[in-house]
Formats: sequence, C-alpha cells, structure tokens
Amino acid sequence: MHIYEGILSATPQGQILLIGGAVAAAAGTAIGLRTLTPQRIPQAALLSAAFFVVSLIPVPLGPTAVHLVLIGPMGLLLGWAVFPAVLVALVLQAVFFSCGGPTALGVNTLIMALPGVACYYLFRRPAAAAQEGKVFWAGFLAGAVGLVFGALLSAGILMAAGREFQAIGQLSLLVHLPVAVVEGLVGGSLIVLLRKVRPDLLDAPPLPLAAEEVSKEGHS
Repeated sequence: MHIYEGILSATPQGQILLIGGAVAAAAGTAIGLRTLTPQRIPQAALLSAAFFVVSLIPVPLGPTAVHLVLIGPMGLLLGWAVFPAVLVALVLQAVFFSCGGPTALGVNTLIMALPGVACYYLFRRPAAAAQEGKVFWAGFLAGAVGLVFGALLSAGILMAAGREFQAIGQLSLLVHLPVAVVEGLVGGSLIVLLRKVRPDLLDAPPLPLAAEEVSKEGHS
C-alpha cells in the first residue's frame, strides 16, 4: 500500500493530497505520542519493528505495492500510538531501502496508521472476550479490515490525484482483497496467541493454553 515517491507530486491534485496527508499524519502522531506512556514504548518499538520487516516484502504494482502490514493487530494493541510507530518504521524504510520517500511520508503514514486506529475502536472489546473463537474472529476482522481500509485509502488517493491513476488505483484495491484473507488469518492467530501468553497487552484475562485445557479434560 505504499505510494511511491514522486507519484502524487506529478499532478496539482496529488500535491494537495500530499499536503493534506502530511497534516493529518502529523495530527495523528501528536495524539499518539500523548497516549504513549514510557511503559508502552518497548511494546510500540517491537510492533514498529514487526511492521518494518513484513512491509519490506512488497509486490510492486505500478505506483503502489501489495504486502502484509499487520496494521489491524498493531491498532488493537497500540490505539492512536500506532501513528508514531508506523511513522518511525516508514522513515527507516525510506532512509535505508528507498521505500516511499520524504514527500510521500505523510500520506503513507496516514494510509497505514488510520486503519489501525479504526480497528482499535471496532475490535478492541471483542478481542478481550473470554471465548477463544470470538478472540480469533476479532483478530481476523482487525487484520482483514485494516488492510482493506488501507487499500481503500491508497486507491482513493491515487484516483483523486488524477485520471491517469484511476485504473491502477482500482486494480490496487482488487488485488488487496485476497491478501486481506491472509492478513486476517495472521491477525486472528496472533491475537489468540497474545491472549494466552501476554493478555496484559490487551488489558484482558488470559485464555487457557491448549495443554491446560487437555489437562482439565483429563481430570474431569
């Protein structure tokens, strides 16, 4: 879902979108930093590193690219703090791998981070449920919805930048739909695992481990 450097700046509409994206990303980052307590900084750094790694395996598609992002699970864990976490990862990607760039940094941050915030408000409570099935589906939907929402933002920005980008914007949205299923499966499995080993990250009680469940069944 990265929009490559120099794409939007090629049209007047794109330049306006770059400015708007930078302002929105700055506002989201400011809110995120206010919610990021010192105790949560290691958690945010770890998730930022995970995002950095998984999104470095893109499949180029014209002015954008297809890849996993894990933005839904990140949003469930970080809330608004997903903005600074994503921003740091994108800066490092631009510096070391020329992925994105300085003028597209704000737009790319908005595309990646805003869906994470949406997933926080939509799926944080279901992710704290007592039933493993509900937890998995909360994680699945967070992963899938986060990626589709980001793809919608990316496609919408490309199409709004000019007629020459409309076809590639529509194609980018379509090819992300099957990727959303994979993202959902990864997100669901990850949230279930965290509920079993680090439930405090989601402010929820722990789910029983499989071995514990088997042991209980054997004693019943």
